[in-house]
Amino acid sequence: MADFAVAPKSAKVPPAIEELANTVEAAGGAPLAAYQEPIGSHWHLFALLPTDKVEPTPYQRDLSPAHLKRMTEVMKKLDRYTEPIVVVSAGGRFFTPNGNHRRAAAAKSKATMLPAIVIGEPEVAFQILALNTEKQHNLRDKALEVIRMYRARVQEHPRTPEKNFAFEFERAHFITLGILYDRRPKFSGGVFAPLLSRVDDFMSKPLEHASAEREERAAAVERADEILADLVARGKKRGLTHPYLKNFIVARSNPLTRARKNLPTCKAALSSLIKALEEFDLGKIHFGQIQAAAQIVAAVSSE
Repeated sequence: MADFAVAPKSAKVPPAIEELANTVEAAGGAPLAAYQEPIGSHWHLFALLPTDKVEPTPYQRDLSPAHLKRMTEVMKKLDRYTEPIVVVSAGGRFFTPNGNHRRAAAAKSKATMLPAIVIGEPEVAFQILALNTEKQHNLRDKALEVIRMYRARVQEHPRTPEKNFAFEFERAHFITLGILYDRRPKFSGGVFAPLLSRVDDFMSKPLEHASAEREERAAAVERADEILADLVARGKKRGLTHPYLKNFIVARSNPLTRARKNLPTCKAALSSLIKALEEFDLGKIHFGQIQAAAQIVAAVSSE
């Protein structure tokens, strides 16, 4: 293996980093420097990796076509690549939890090698995804990323309590909504997020058991969405053709409007929501109410 720079110079490179450098070379890459990052003094390897040997993690969000197009245009305009990606090494393969859009843009720009910060601990990928700020997530992107991470964790750590991964998943309701977004890409998760964000919590159950309850919670939300879709369809026939109609109906049916300190369980809250939707009377609302509510929400959101 070729020599590479070490920072600090006086430090002794751990055997794991030496092995990581060998793995990079075996893949056709070039290890450039080993160093201790400045926060936790963990050892990382800076290297050039073949572009075709770097993959996205199997559980992160999908590429955004618009963001990818913009990034590719910027690279072509600069005529240079300026930002290393972050890569974790696992079983001789290289996955990027932070830099997938840059990886894809570089590939479209015909780059054969990528500068990368290579980390030897695969577990770090989950933590990086939880903190990823490369491109702001919308609810669908975040929920899909979280459910993919969740399913990976269920396979790897079935007996570990779900709440132990709260840092990685960030919010419990992302898991529940992710189940539905995975089945129905056009699912309107944002309509139910305000309620779920208050009552959907992380469980103390092992993942192998918690995952079954997650499916039950998702099924309850799906049932609520089916009733809501029917209400919207009937409302449109009455002339209630406002884009905020779904949100308006759920807000009126939300059982938490008066709940403050003592919130119901997730199961109880969803049962109450379903019951309220089943009993919802479209005849008691008119277009002006929906329009006014939408304007208030828009004004608050812009502050």
